[in-house]
Amino acid sequence: MPAAVPQTITEAAKATLAPLSKFRGRHYLTDQDYAREELLELLQLAVKLKALWRDKGLTPFLPGRTLAMIFEHPSTRTRVSFEAGMTELGGHAQYLRPGEIHLPGRESIKDTSIVLSRLTDAIMARTAYHSSLVELAEWATVPVVNGLTDDYDHPIQSLTDALTIWETAGSFERLKLAFLGKVSDAMASSVALTCSRLGIDVVMAGPADHQMAPEMKQLVRANGEQSGATLTLTDDPVEAVAGADFIYTVLWWWLEEGEEREALRRTYRPFQVNEELWAQAKPGARFMDCLPAVRGEEATDEIMDGPMSLCFDQSENRKHLQKAVLLALIGSDRLPHDPDLQEIGRALLA
Repeated sequence: MPAAVPQTITEAAKATLAPLSKFRGRHYLTDQDYAREELLELLQLAVKLKALWRDKGLTPFLPGRTLAMIFEHPSTRTRVSFEAGMTELGGHAQYLRPGEIHLPGRESIKDTSIVLSRLTDAIMARTAYHSSLVELAEWATVPVVNGLTDDYDHPIQSLTDALTIWETAGSFERLKLAFLGKVSDAMASSVALTCSRLGIDVVMAGPADHQMAPEMKQLVRANGEQSGATLTLTDDPVEAVAGADFIYTVLWWWLEEGEEREALRRTYRPFQVNEELWAQAKPGARFMDCLPAVRGEEATDEIMDGPMSLCFDQSENRKHLQKAVLLALIGSDRLPHDPDLQEIGRALLA
């Protein structure tokens, strides 16, 4: 019988890794494609890699391997963390943006996917539409990783958030996360999907006419039926933060300009995370924001820079979590010579 998947981060740091070869060649389009136990195994690998990184900056599990990175929209954390992660794994990442490649427009997604599959070992894509990512994966013969689809979810970020929560709370048992503001956003959907998959209760607090899409609510509640997590919808920010262990927000506007931007500011202003709202929160609650942030809008400086803030821990953890996902999906054919790498190496081959 295989050992049980560790449920606490202390257990994860000490326990032997489960066999990881089952992940090899799979895509990471949404964590809905992964069982709770599989997500915990990826999180445990991230914990091991982060501990190893503290002693060894270079851990060449993937020498000579290449990651193609397609970006339809700008990025700071996603681009830098994937590039840095591949470098630390001994590989290389190529940044591909519109105007530098023939996608979109002059070449089909199918042809792009087939060509990149023959030239690289994995593809990460940040796309405007989830359907583009799905089509890319349909034709790819190498793993495809979701780096954010604007109209659906951002699972590589929300699983990173789970890692940050795990580090902070120690386990996922009896936790509640409140998401405030733009709860109809792809990031809100992703956080709700990942947390409910792992058993964390979720409260979504936004304007009554800007709530989570019905199909997304259905998915989150289906996750809860398996994990025991609950989903609560409210338009009252004070009600949302009461009893929450983690309070999460995201920027209210991104590419919008002019009156459209001003309308969003008016709509979400009551959900700003500020000192007045924080006074209603549970003692010891922690603040989360995946960044970028528009300081003074979705959250004030006092919160973002205060002792409750985890937002920069989230940014750092992107690299460690993504290294785990890339390593598991790309896999390995040989045991590293370095003894410090052999525990992870054996798990990749098992």
